[in-house]
Amino acid sequence: MTISTLAHRALERDGLGPIRDKVLAGERISDDDALKLFEVADLAALGALANHVREARHGDLTFYNRNVHLNPTNVCVASCKFCSFARKDDQRASDGYTMSLDEAVEKVLSRRPLGITEVHIVSGLHPDLPFEYYTELLSRIRKAWPELAIKAFTAIELNFFAEKFGMTYEQVIRRLMDAGLDTIPGGGAEIFAPRVRRKVCDDKATAEQWLEIHRTAHRLGVKTNATMLYGHIERLDERIDHMRRLRALQDETHGFQVFIPLAFHPEHNMIGKAFPKPTGYDGLRTLAVARLYLDNFDHIKAYWVALGERLVQTALAFGVDDLDGTVLEERIYHMAGSTVPQALSERTLHQLIRAAGRVPAERDSLYRVLKVHEAPVPKMTA
Repeated sequence: MTISTLAHRALERDGLGPIRDKVLAGERISDDDALKLFEVADLAALGALANHVREARHGDLTFYNRNVHLNPTNVCVASCKFCSFARKDDQRASDGYTMSLDEAVEKVLSRRPLGITEVHIVSGLHPDLPFEYYTELLSRIRKAWPELAIKAFTAIELNFFAEKFGMTYEQVIRRLMDAGLDTIPGGGAEIFAPRVRRKVCDDKATAEQWLEIHRTAHRLGVKTNATMLYGHIERLDERIDHMRRLRALQDETHGFQVFIPLAFHPEHNMIGKAFPKPTGYDGLRTLAVARLYLDNFDHIKAYWVALGERLVQTALAFGVDDLDGTVLEERIYHMAGSTVPQALSERTLHQLIRAAGRVPAERDSLYRVLKVHEAPVPKMTA
């Protein structure tokens, strides 16, 4: 398995022959290498190199799961300048809301007939809810639906719980595990660079706290995801610094399952007027560089809610092997102006994947394959 002659020539022409040779030899690329890849003139050649790594790991398999999102409240004390989801209170006039436990649990349980295998729970940092709200939410879901995987609470939320309720990170995670927590999502990472965090999210957990929470979770045997919010005020070298810190922690713990670059959406937030939505070109090169740089991550995800259905199809040739899942009622990106559907059927996901020349593979929350959906054999006609 190798890249095409045209891609070889394009990379050579751009002075990237030594980086290409490292990748093909299975060697780790440097930060300087990654920056050169971000600046490559031939996007298709970059994609071919990332696709080589993707196919060496996963062949044509493209992963997805049947999942539902639950956002129990959007009331939040933080003031992230890129966020269109959070509200300061739950008064109806502000579009703020907080579900009762009965409402939240019922919203999840109502999806049981659809064959969902995972619930993804993320909320705002509510100033008044007790910790028992969150533990009871998990325990009630677990009791009513034992086989459902629970992926819940970003590191930002876990840091908030620790500070608000006077616990260590380990104590917070253990109590949530006892209530039913299986895995932890990767949100809240944004960009780790201090310059960026000071400007866009200076009143929530630091990069060091985010990393320490994931380190703690990994030590306790909890697998987690990792994200990066790109396309706002960050520089390319700050994207690489972000991935470098993730790669270093993965070397240490091996607890990350997937890396998910998240495109900034500019609508309905404080910095959106100054920064347009990232281009498809930027999205594809970011995914490709991530696949090449994060050599110790098994999976790179293109989140279809953020990128749209057509671009994630293209991303399957740029190092991506996972498209997320059915999602069901996504709120956070849609409150930021996303115009894609709030859910995709399993059939639609299969069609997207097959149209890109790949094979759909349903997975569970730990990336164990549940079923490979080979293309149906065409019926013979007389």
